[in-house]
Amino acid sequence: MTPTILILCTGNSCRSHLAEGILRAALDDRYLVASAGSKPAGYVHPLAIRVMEEIGIDISNHRSKHLDEFLNQELDTVITVCGNADQACPIFPGRVNRHHWGFDDPALAVGSEEVQLVVFRRVRDEIRRVFEAYASGRLDERKSSGG
Repeated sequence: MTPTILILCTGNSCRSHLAEGILRAALDDRYLVASAGSKPAGYVHPLAIRVMEEIGIDISNHRSKHLDEFLNQELDTVITVCGNADQACPIFPGRVNRHHWGFDDPALAVGSEEVQLVVFRRVRDEIRRVFEAYASGRLDERKSSGG
C-alpha cells in the first residue's frame, strides 16, 4: 500500500500547499502527498504559486480542500503546519503518525507585493528545509527496510 501523508493547515491556501509541493518533489512516487484545511479558504494564494515557481515546483493545479475529504482514507502520517490546525486536528482512524511543525502565515504579510514576497520566500525556505529533511528520512527508512 502506498503511504499517504496529509498536511493540514487552517485555510489550506499557503503553508500546506508550499509543504505539499516541496514534499511531493522530494519524495518518490511510492508516497502520496496531499493537503487540506480545517476551514479552507477556497483558493491557493497566488503568491504561494509564484514563490514555488521560483524553485521549479508547480502548484498552480492545487485546490483548497476540507480535511473531511480525508476522514475515511487510510493515512500513514498527518502533519500540521499551523497551531490552529494542530488543535483542530480530528482523530483519524488507524495508526497514524502525527507531527506538528508550525510556520508563520505568509498570507498575513502586509505591505507592497515585494514586501509580501519576501515573507512568502522566507516561509517557503523554512518549510523546504524541514520537509526536505523529513523526506530524506522517509526515503532512508524505506531503503533500510528493503522497500
